[in-house]
Amino acid sequence: MTRNTNAPAEAGAPNDPLARGTEPSVAPLNGALWLVRHGFPVFPCDHPELNRCAGLHKTCDGSRGKHPAVAFTRAWTLDEAKVHETFARGLRNPAVAVGACSGPNGTRLLVVDSDRPGAIEDVAAAHGQEWPATMRVWTAKGHHDYVWAPAALQLGNGLGTLQGQFDGDVRAGNAYVIGPGALHASGVLYELDDPERPPVMAPHWLLDALVTRPAFAVRRTKWWDTTRPEGYDRVRGLVAFVLASPRGTRNNRLFWAACRAAEDAQEGREDARHALLEAAIEAGLSEREASATIRSAYNRTGATA
Repeated sequence: MTRNTNAPAEAGAPNDPLARGTEPSVAPLNGALWLVRHGFPVFPCDHPELNRCAGLHKTCDGSRGKHPAVAFTRAWTLDEAKVHETFARGLRNPAVAVGACSGPNGTRLLVVDSDRPGAIEDVAAAHGQEWPATMRVWTAKGHHDYVWAPAALQLGNGLGTLQGQFDGDVRAGNAYVIGPGALHASGVLYELDDPERPPVMAPHWLLDALVTRPAFAVRRTKWWDTTRPEGYDRVRGLVAFVLASPRGTRNNRLFWAACRAAEDAQEGREDARHALLEAAIEAGLSEREASATIRSAYNRTGATA
């Protein structure tokens, strides 16, 4: 099994069941137990070493180890006995039901998912801020940072004005994240950076960014309306829209176009995501920046990029 080389050197206490070096065979149970003991609702997901995907879906998309094996909005638990029973049945990855988790003074859980190490620190620096030390789980590509947010904000998975600025996503409300002790399909084990460090309150600049709409609001657009000529090429139109983006508007225009492409894909029409990526790069965006924007758009509309 591959260990997570993104993570820094040993951080937890030597006798901690989630200290680095934990055997993959016991890590899922240990991870699930650590989570419930610290107030994080847990449920089982598929495990990549199973012969067949254990997810509830009808067809696996190949992303093994991440599919809920139960209806997670209802079947999560905080009971240690239930955790032992569930994870003794066979290999399952532990996951956290984000929306079911309450923090101090009624706050709700928000998980910031960086697709590369230091991604959220870079965004904070761009805002003239420093990212706080908080509960962090190292993943196959980057890390999950757990923070608390006021329940009144009713956050979801939208990035707000961070669209195109952040290499990653956020998870709040009716969402879930894979937890420590889980095994990624690549062989990397999800590990806590410091088992003694709890989540802190989300910084105000982040919350302000998440609740502020980007310049192009997500809305459903019927491309086949009567204002379009018969046989109008939707993909070509979206690509042309992105290619014509003036400097300073490219991310917003790409995000808007990617939302339309996601809607088309959901309704059985041609998926333009790859054409949009090429157009965005030609328009002057980096591949990483354009990919992050397109992924955010597909997540915002409920599609999968």
